[in-house]
Amino acid sequence: MNRQVLVLASTSPRRASLLRQLGIAFDVVDPGDAENSESADPITRVRENALKKAEAVSARYPDRIVVAADTIVVLDDRIIEKPKDADDAKCMLRVLGGRIHTVISAVAVVVKERNLCDIQTEETKVCMRRLSEEEIDAYVATGEPMDKAGAYAAQGIGAVIIEGVEGCFYNVVGLPLSLLHYMLKDAGLNTLKYRA
Repeated sequence: MNRQVLVLASTSPRRASLLRQLGIAFDVVDPGDAENSESADPITRVRENALKKAEAVSARYPDRIVVAADTIVVLDDRIIEKPKDADDAKCMLRVLGGRIHTVISAVAVVVKERNLCDIQTEETKVCMRRLSEEEIDAYVATGEPMDKAGAYAAQGIGAVIIEGVEGCFYNVVGLPLSLLHYMLKDAGLNTLKYRA
């Protein structure tokens, strides 16, 4: 592993791709099974999950800036997570179709050696188009919904089912970049200036 200042505590290719957009070097470390909050409160759940991931990796790299995130979809105060199987994905798309839901992400920035722990949340409203059963079957058959909260990917094929977004689009993908920039800046890493 290269010795970068920044570590992304995530196995999500989407989060790594978004972080690369900032043009800074970072290492990727699997946080393991740290994501296990059982809170029924959406904000509490994402905050606990993001923090546990960051702390798990920061324990191994105490002098580095560790970033972790967690994202969920909420509709009518009900948390909608990743689908268990294709039928579950179809059910989620039926429920979300034609309605506005909220995507909530928590971002944690931790530097254990400096006792730095910052955790913040971002919320984005998403309006999804109502799909026909044929469209739902076709979209689920692509496999794209299977590892996504809410069973869709706004940055992929799922872009065609999104009618509108109010708030940070990158939050819907899984990493609110503007929020992260200011959190990293507070941690001493200005993404607009730093290059490694």
